[in-house]
Amino acid sequence: MNTQETIIALSTPPGSGAIGVIRLSGPDAIRLTNEVFAGKDLEKQASHTLHFGLLKDGDQLIDEVVAGLFVAPKSYTKENVVEISCHGSNYIIQQIISLLISKGARAAKPGEFTLRAFLNGAFDLSQAEAVADLIASNSKASHDVAMQQMRGGFANELKGLREQLIHFASMIELELDFAEEDVEFANRDQLRNLVTKINYVLQRLISSFELGNVIKNGVPIVIAGKPNVGKSTLLNALLNEERAIVSDIAGTTRDTIEDELNIGGIVFRFIDTAGIRETADIIEALGVERTLEKMKQAKLIIYMADASQTVPELEEQIRGLVKLEIPYLILLNKVDLLSAEQREAFAALGVVFVSARDKVGIDELKVTLLEQVNLHHINTSETLVTNIRHVEALKQTENALQRVLINVDNPVTSDFLAMDIKQALHYLGEITGTVTTDDLLENIFTKFCIGK
Repeated sequence: MNTQETIIALSTPPGSGAIGVIRLSGPDAIRLTNEVFAGKDLEKQASHTLHFGLLKDGDQLIDEVVAGLFVAPKSYTKENVVEISCHGSNYIIQQIISLLISKGARAAKPGEFTLRAFLNGAFDLSQAEAVADLIASNSKASHDVAMQQMRGGFANELKGLREQLIHFASMIELELDFAEEDVEFANRDQLRNLVTKINYVLQRLISSFELGNVIKNGVPIVIAGKPNVGKSTLLNALLNEERAIVSDIAGTTRDTIEDELNIGGIVFRFIDTAGIRETADIIEALGVERTLEKMKQAKLIIYMADASQTVPELEEQIRGLVKLEIPYLILLNKVDLLSAEQREAFAALGVVFVSARDKVGIDELKVTLLEQVNLHHINTSETLVTNIRHVEALKQTENALQRVLINVDNPVTSDFLAMDIKQALHYLGEITGTVTTDDLLENIFTKFCIGK
């Protein structure tokens, strides 16, 4: 990558709006803007200042703008950065970008501003990835976790582990220099204790991924049950909109329907599924098959029944749920059709009573869901792993350190120990970016939006 080029992109969402913000970064960002800016001489102004002026293409006036200056290294990318706030017309925005490209700027690639910030040492790779998570956060919990990682929580924890390993690696490398004299600079008991301590931290971080992934991507909740018990009506009641088709005809829902809802700062991803029953209809049978697959992937199953089912029938269905070994919640719909005796009999099974059509019991259901997943009490200030790339690297680190433990307890030469410690350091370095490849960086940053 040529970081001597000055890049440009729209940083606000595309489309008409009150304002648009166009960002330039690179050694010539201020000079290029100054060439088309009628107002103060931007090259003589201080960093972190705003300047009103006219943006002109020769004698043609394009717009009245405000130019924000960030002089290197005091900017997001640690390069010269200009942010031009203009009126949010697509025509104006394209005119400004085209004009500055004609002056020597280049259109930025997805994530290129954040990539430059990483390459220039503004933050490490895990913090850069947290920027994307922060932009995508759609709940308080996902926001808090991304902010904690962006501010270096995860990076600092890994940094301490890595520094201790580097110390022992250097001691073992020293042993290799004195191999003929059979000396031991790295105390094997201390190395064993360190690796055991690091593995404990790694296991905690790896196990946090299940929770971190749920917070980042939402809690998958499958709404399942027999046909026509009110699953789609329940989804519509939860979302407070007509998201799913509702019909008295059994088997209306033949594929899964997904939507998200924020409850108490936690995103729940509700999946309405085809009713579970024996059917000769090929399309409906495929829907039932997909329902069973979704149930196996759920964090929680809302299993719906209604007043037409008997207690023994529901007990049989519950026994089938237990076999899945996934947490479940039994919902009994159409509660208005139950007699007092029926209600008492069903209550003994621990069901939650609702009337999805009349939206009775929906608020109580939301409270129950929060209690079931137990995420509203989590401490998001603790380090949680939310990135599959990170968790895979942590597992590889753990495997390398397990080999170190085996070799410490067996008569092996120092070069084998050094090799396994280097492997562990390599995988830790892949997380923070001390070890990178062009393919890795491209894979990460091309997932960012253009302008970030």
